[in-house]
Amino acid sequence: MLLTKENVIEVLKEVVYFPKGGNIIELGMIDNLNVEDGFVRFNIIVDDIEDDKNNFLVETATKYINDAFGNIKIDVSLMLSKTNTLAHIKHIIGVASGKGGVGKSTVAVNLAVGLATQGMRVGILDADIYGPSVPIMFGTEGSMPETCERDGKTFMIPVEKFGVKMLSIGHLVSGETPLIWRGPMASSALNQLMTETDWGELDFLVVDMPPGTGDIQLSLAQNYKLAGAIIVTTPQKVAFADVRRAANMFIHSGVNVPVLGLVENMAYFTPSDMPEKKYYIFGQGHGDAFAKELGVPFLGQIPIDENIAAAGDKGTPFSFSNFSPVTAAFEKLAKTIIDKF
Repeated sequence: MLLTKENVIEVLKEVVYFPKGGNIIELGMIDNLNVEDGFVRFNIIVDDIEDDKNNFLVETATKYINDAFGNIKIDVSLMLSKTNTLAHIKHIIGVASGKGGVGKSTVAVNLAVGLATQGMRVGILDADIYGPSVPIMFGTEGSMPETCERDGKTFMIPVEKFGVKMLSIGHLVSGETPLIWRGPMASSALNQLMTETDWGELDFLVVDMPPGTGDIQLSLAQNYKLAGAIIVTTPQKVAFADVRRAANMFIHSGVNVPVLGLVENMAYFTPSDMPEKKYYIFGQGHGDAFAKELGVPFLGQIPIDENIAAAGDKGTPFSFSNFSPVTAAFEKLAKTIIDKF
């Protein structure tokens, strides 16, 4: 094959960057391509200079060019993307669970509000593509994100309420529309929400992850620099098998995301008119025991209050309402997370 700029571009189209589901030409990851006198020089634009996957890109691009044109001189450099919207986020925190129904989204939403009330700059990303709940819990259903242009690229501007920036697939698609997508399509949508949103300067981005250990969870854990993960459980012993699977996914050598600790949701019932009372209807001490068995910190207990579900349905996170044991629990959780960083 004749060594020309056009032919080099065609060869580089064979180099696929799997986290974004496309080749490096289509994704606009090649800059300053020069081909002259048997010498090829170009930059690969990346979101994180320290990402281990960058070496694979450089090695693959170099191999493909050598295979196509012979053993020529190649100079490949990495260049940080000017439109990396995650570069100004200090800490990305995943909130996960082994199964649904444990109140993971309630914890994520109230943690985000709790962090904001502590003076932190906070965003929340609803990564539950198939079952988004953040718009309902914040009362932002029907709020369509605005857009802005930067360096010739369009970015979404998060919806903002209670001092928290937020974005969910539920802000882009009608709540009545089922998302009948296979895993790669859902992962691609997640990548767009993450990287094509102008998050601005944030101390924390809380990611409300889907339950379980599927494609989206792995995409988040492997492709983005999560500062840590919080695992949410309920007190029942039968829940522990699912908790262990969720924790082990993050601890796995191919993922390596620190588990910040375990939160025991629905730990006990406390009547709103008798906040000093605690009724351990699912048993006592199980969350602490789960954390010790996993070897992770126990971050605390979130009680049941008869008004917490109503608060979420009304779009007012409980931690933003009047003081109660639930509010105090989320305030303590937020302070614990802040202290870890």
